[in-house]
Amino acid sequence: MISTTSYLQFTPDLNICRILNGMWQVSGGHGRINPKFAIATMFKYVDAGFTTWDLADHYGPAEDLIGEFRRQIIATRGQEALANIQAFTKWVPRPGKMTKKIVEDNINISLRRMDVESLDLMQFHWWEYQDKNYLDALKYMAELQTEGKIKHLALTNFDTEHLQIIVEAGIKIVSNQVQFSLVDRRPEVNMSKFCQEHDIKLFTYGTVCGGLLSEKYLGKPEPRGFDLATVSLKKYKNMIDAWGGWQLFQELLTTLKSIADKHRVSISNVAVRYILDKPSVGGVIVGARLGISEHIEDNAKVFSFNLDSEDLNQIDAVSSKSRDLYQLIGDCGDEYRR
Repeated sequence: MISTTSYLQFTPDLNICRILNGMWQVSGGHGRINPKFAIATMFKYVDAGFTTWDLADHYGPAEDLIGEFRRQIIATRGQEALANIQAFTKWVPRPGKMTKKIVEDNINISLRRMDVESLDLMQFHWWEYQDKNYLDALKYMAELQTEGKIKHLALTNFDTEHLQIIVEAGIKIVSNQVQFSLVDRRPEVNMSKFCQEHDIKLFTYGTVCGGLLSEKYLGKPEPRGFDLATVSLKKYKNMIDAWGGWQLFQELLTTLKSIADKHRVSISNVAVRYILDKPSVGGVIVGARLGISEHIEDNAKVFSFNLDSEDLNQIDAVSSKSRDLYQLIGDCGDEYRR
């Protein structure tokens, strides 16, 4: 089991694991998922203390897997065992006019698929800032929150400017999910400070760059397209290219390896710990390819050590040689809105 320091009292009613199990990997593009094996693996995660799941309406069968997992927990361990598990989903609608009915119908689909009466956290994504209907969608979701269908409202991939617009509209947001890693440090520019001021947590993804921040790629030649077997690897390799390229990335991996050896952990552990310690970060999402590859034991080591000032200085020395992704791409989430 992981230590008590690995949990965060995120809201008065949700005590979450600070490493969230990411379910993007069940959506296709990461290998075929066998539902029976996947659910057996979900029990392993929860029994190891990894109790918090991150998913979305469009992650293939992710919401259905949560529903089936919940039913199996009730059948084998009783209703009270559900109190220790959290499942955070997303709604990613096409832009356009938003009515209460459209919003409620979509929320009802998630409730039904996940087999819950109330969603722990609904994380909302919007593709088109010019289309101001996102504010209507959020206001209707806030009404559904009052009615008990949603416990907490959150965002995914919103930039600081639009997060501020939403907060100023009087909508209570508890978290924003953004890309944040040793390669992509854009949240440090504006987002972290705003979130600290408004008691909003960041949930970060891409923190291990789809697995590129690991021993597997240390000292290896630059992977080509056909070497990158998953959509995650392709996505984060592009980020590394924009950040500074493979040679600088090797320098980063070498630095992380020496820090990892010092603490007797892995490169991925160091990459996750670094981001977990950043202001306003509530948790890091680490992808779980359920039934294909698990990193339960390795992930648990994230909570076994702390980075000291020497470690941080070594990492920052490499980061200082990289390009400024904020200048190149823009604020958090801007890569989705070009």
